[in-house]
Amino acid sequence: MRNLCCGSAGTYSILQPELSQRLLANKIQALTSEAPSEIFTANIGCQSTCRPRPDCRVRHWIEGLDRLLAP
Repeated sequence: MRNLCCGSAGTYSILQPELSQRLLANKIQALTSEAPSEIFTANIGCQSTCRPRPDCRVRHWIEGLDRLLAP
């Protein structure tokens, strides 16, 4: 399930860090189950938090759309 919370919503990661880290671990496990080279998101919080591996870029979905539409 890829629509899991990354645990970075608002002050969530500051006020409930243990729970936030568990949510992030669950999210990364779900996102990387098929070894993607890129992950796209619409959420800037997730974009800055979800860094599963150095070789897996996390981008905003508009970047992917821009690449598809570029000449």
